[in-house]
Amino acid sequence: MIDKELLDILACPACKADVKLENDKIVCVSCGRRYPVREGIPVMLIDEAELPEKDI
Repeated sequence: MIDKELLDILACPACKADVKLENDKIVCVSCGRRYPVREGIPVMLIDEAELPEKDI
């Protein structure tokens, strides 16, 4: 779905940490934000990201 080389150069726009691909989302390894992938294109906009769920 996402090219490995592209994934290697992407970073979370919120905290600048590395990201990984999980299912159909790009997930930040630090802050946990999940960015959508639409038609094979990562949408790396903070406003489009889903925030991680808080553990209670």
